[in-house]
Amino acid sequence: MNKVDLLSGTLDLMVLRTLAALGSQHGWGVARRIEQISGHQVVLNQGTIHASLVRLQHRRLIKGEWGTSENNRKAKFYSLTPNGRKQLEAEAENWQRMASVMEKILSVLPEETSG
Repeated sequence: MNKVDLLSGTLDLMVLRTLAALGSQHGWGVARRIEQISGHQVVLNQGTIHASLVRLQHRRLIKGEWGTSENNRKAKFYSLTPNGRKQLEAEAENWQRMASVMEKILSVLPEETSG
C-alpha cells in the first residue's frame, strides 16, 4: 500500500489536533501517534516533524517546555496555546468543508464519452 503524500499545511493541522487530543507531548510521541491513527499511511521522520513543530512554535500556536521523557531522556514537550486552539478550530472547519466538496465532486459519475 502506498504512503500518503501530505498536502501543504496538513501536517501542521495533524500536529495541532494530536496535541489537542493528547495534551503535552514530545515530538517523537506526536509523530508516532499520527502514524498510528493514519494506519501507518503517514510516516514521519524526525526532520519532518521537527520542522512542523518549529513552524507552529514560531507562529505561537504551540509552546515547548523541556522535560524528561518516559525513557528518562531530556525532551521538549509541546502543548497548544489558546491561539493554537482557535487556529485548530478554524482549520478543522475549513478541511471539513473542503473534504465535503471533494467527496461530492469525486462521487459524480463520469460522463460517457463517445469515441
